[in-house]
Amino acid sequence: MEWSGYGTFVVLAVVLVLVPGPDVAVVMRNTLGGGRVRGSWSAVGITVSNVLQGAAAATGLAALVVRVEPLFQAIRWAGVAYLTFLALQAFRSAVRGRYPDLGDGGPDAGRAALTGLRQGFLSNVTNPKVLAFYLAVLPQFLAPGTAVPVLLAYALTHAAVGLAWLLLLVAGLSRARRVLARRPVRRALDAFTGCALLAFGARLAVSRA
Repeated sequence: MEWSGYGTFVVLAVVLVLVPGPDVAVVMRNTLGGGRVRGSWSAVGITVSNVLQGAAAATGLAALVVRVEPLFQAIRWAGVAYLTFLALQAFRSAVRGRYPDLGDGGPDAGRAALTGLRQGFLSNVTNPKVLAFYLAVLPQFLAPGTAVPVLLAYALTHAAVGLAWLLLLVAGLSRARRVLARRPVRRALDAFTGCALLAFGARLAVSRA
């Protein structure tokens, strides 16, 4: 592994994860709606998906998925459908304006964790752009024939940087949750999140690669 190239990749990974995307919208909604536990597990779900897709890219499976057009399109439209579903849930919450009392543990903590994990994982794994990202970016930093463990190290680095950023986001939102969870603010945030998720879904729907 060339450490200078690896350092450049880390810097690029930091810049890329700071760009808002559907992952951020999902984590924000889960944190505000279910607290730190649900938000943190949604970040974990996203990271698990990133690890799997990074491993697929490192072993050559991702290239196969991208080349098989029907499979690639099926994943893409599944992603569009799921982001639209989450957007509609956010809009419904904004319209109803009925929110439970703030809670971050207790008997519902396990269910909150599972909900966050599921939403984070599904929102990311159904986005074939993640596979395309690994296939497009990793070769820029690695020579042809690079060993699979080195490829995996790069992919895991990107996943780890993304997890760190999302957990920092969860921590910040948790601290401000008492203010952000006030009914008028929460309704506005749900409406904004719904619009963001719908926009990300639309962008995925019209993308061609």
